Amino acid sequence: MEEIYVKARAKINLNLEVLNKRQDNYHNIKSVFQKINFYDEIYIRKANENRLELHTNIESLNNENNIIYKAYKKLQEKYKNITGIKVVINKNIPMQAGLGGGSTDCASFILCMNKLFNLQLSKTEIENIGESLGADVIPCLYNKALVAEGIGDKITAIDTNFKYYIVIIKPNISCNTKEMYDRIDNRNQTIQIDSTEQIVNGLKNNDIQLIAKNLHNVFEDVMQDKELIDNIKDEFMKNNAIGSLMTGSGSCVYGIFTNKKVAQTAYKNLKQKYQAYICTSYNSKRGEEFC
Repeated sequence: MEEIYVKARAKINLNLEVLNKRQDNYHNIKSVFQKINFYDEIYIRKANENRLELHTNIESLNNENNIIYKAYKKLQEKYKNITGIKVVINKNIPMQAGLGGGSTDCASFILCMNKLFNLQLSKTEIENIGESLGADVIPCLYNKALVAEGIGDKITAIDTNFKYYIVIIKPNISCNTKEMYDRIDNRNQTIQIDSTEQIVNGLKNNDIQLIAKNLHNVFEDVMQDKELIDNIKDEFMKNNAIGSLMTGSGSCVYGIFTNKKVAQTAYKNLKQKYQAYICTSYNSKRGEEFC
């Protein structure tokens, strides 16, 4: 194999609770992650020179601070048969948006390198590499709905193939993940609602109403521009969404819909005013395996 192509799919959080700060300065969370059919495209090709040549459609990402570069160096240090590569990434997922764009690119890159260089890494080895690069990388290794606990390293895959429709709005603000966690730490009280069991049941039973009425994200409580987020959620409900939530540590907000036609109508209305995207949930048929 000389080259490989992959769709690095974004995620949304159907719920997200920050339980406590750990001694290592990470935070324990509990969240249902849902992969969605909205993705960056990654092309990797073996190259003669023993280095990474990286090209993206966003100039500010074409440097050694890119998580792909860090992943390449870590893999090359450990596995000596890895040679030079050329990586081209077509970024579609907005950054600092709570959609896991960087993490899913990194997860997909690790899986691609495993195949491209026939590393034959075990699931545990892949997860350990992912965890060393970022807390959200492990759940992004899975192309399906799952419950993530701990720092995102404890994964329980959900037995579901439920397909539902999602419209996403990216407000004209970005959220720094570290700053958002600092706000959680500095706030005396946040509203924690563990709706995981209800959402998992909704996914298993194709019950979109049960999912919609249990959406909750603790980061909404500490948003600096909470009024903007609330206004977008209101817009979704006016456009017949059955539920709306900010994803991750922000700033994207999504609405979920009962069917394709309603979602398409909402998307047409909302894209006139906002940076908007339409997609579906995504659950690989390969079960718990990495994809």
